[in-house]
Amino acid sequence: MTSMNITPIHFWIAFGIVRLSICQTFAFAGLAGLLAGAFSMAAGEYISMRSQREAYEREIALEALELRDDPEAEAEELALIYRAKGLDPVEAERAAAAIMKDRDVALDTMAREELGLDPDELGSPWSAALSSLFAFALGAIVVVLPYLFGSGRAALSVAIILAAVALFAVGATIGLLNGRGALRSGTRQLLIGGAAALLVFGIGHLIGASAGGTP
Repeated sequence: MTSMNITPIHFWIAFGIVRLSICQTFAFAGLAGLLAGAFSMAAGEYISMRSQREAYEREIALEALELRDDPEAEAEELALIYRAKGLDPVEAERAAAAIMKDRDVALDTMAREELGLDPDELGSPWSAALSSLFAFALGAIVVVLPYLFGSGRAALSVAIILAAVALFAVGATIGLLNGRGALRSGTRQLLIGGAAALLVFGIGHLIGASAGGTP
């Protein structure tokens, strides 16, 4: 009959395996959330920018039809725009007439002057999607990194500190770019982000408690 020689080292090995499994669970959960959030944000940004671009292209297409069907009316409209900008009537009509001689130049000018659109800068859906993806991933990786190298309260504390620093830094940078106080903008971003995190944590805690109490 074979006997089992169980020593304290076996308990420590088992504990280490369980601890490693928990750490990996946190890390994989964080990475899964990062990827899911990043790709969902990218998809949403792509759809939003694509819809906006199509709307702008539709407006430009309608303007092209108006130029084709009634160029005189469009010339008068452009002359009125130039008069509103300070040109005298004669100069405005002369400028409008010169522009209307070239259909492409006329369309480009009417898009800019009447619609307020730059036909060359309608926005790229792919650029917007990639920017959103990397921005989300960069923000999310901040709180995932501690769990890739640690666990428990230490990792949680580091994650909270890193998240707070990142929130404040982003807010302060936006404040500086907008000509506002860095301290005020950073603090506002930190408070809003912290409140959102607490709200999500509270909802998750309630759902977990409810699920745990379900027979």
